Amino acid sequence: MIYHSVLLLLAFNLINNVTGQRTAIAHLRDGVVNGTVLFTEMDEGLRVTGIITGLTAGEYGFHVHELGDTDTCDTAGAHFNPDGNNHAGREDPVRHVGDLGNVIFVGNDTAIAVFDYVDTVIALRGRNDILGRTLVLHEERDDLGLGGVDASLTTGNAGGRVACGVIGIKYPAEPWNSAASVNPSLVLFILVLTVFFSFM
Repeated sequence: MIYHSVLLLLAFNLINNVTGQRTAIAHLRDGVVNGTVLFTEMDEGLRVTGIITGLTAGEYGFHVHELGDTDTCDTAGAHFNPDGNNHAGREDPVRHVGDLGNVIFVGNDTAIAVFDYVDTVIALRGRNDILGRTLVLHEERDDLGLGGVDASLTTGNAGGRVACGVIGIKYPAEPWNSAASVNPSLVLFILVLTVFFSFM
C-alpha cells in the first residue's frame, strides 16, 4: 500500500516536470527526518504532495513559517500569518495562511508520511506567497486551535520543531518565466498510468 502511494507521487512529479506548471519544493533534512514536499499551482489551488520519513507513527504539526532563515528551525519565525488570525486547522475558514494541519506517519518499524491534497489559501504568488519562507515539521500533534490552552491559538500546541526547509523554486525554472501553462498530453498520462499499474 505504501509503495503504491510512493509510486503515485512519483508519477505526479513526472507530470509536473513536463507540463510547465509552477512548482516549489522544500527538502526537510534534520537528523533522522528526511522528506521532500512539492507545491504545484493548480486551477483549484496549490497542490501539496510529499513523502517524509524518520518519525514514529502518529500525527505531527506541519506549518509554513514566516521567514526563510534556517540557521536553526527556530530562526524561521512564527507561523506565516499576514492577517493576524488565530491558529486553526487547514480546512477552517479563518486560520493562519501557514496552517497546514498535521501530517500522519503510518507503519511500524519504518513509519512514513505520504500526502496529497489541494490547499486554497497558500499560493506561489501574491499576498499569500510562500516562496522563500520555511516549511516546519513539529514534534507533536497540532490541536488545530481546539486544545483550550494559550498555545492552541498561536501554534496549535504542536511542540518543538524537528525539521525544516526553505520553500524554493523547483528545477526547471522555465515555467516561472512563462505566462503559459501547458496541460499534459493524453499519451503521457496513459504512459504514467501504465507504469503505475504494472507494479500493482
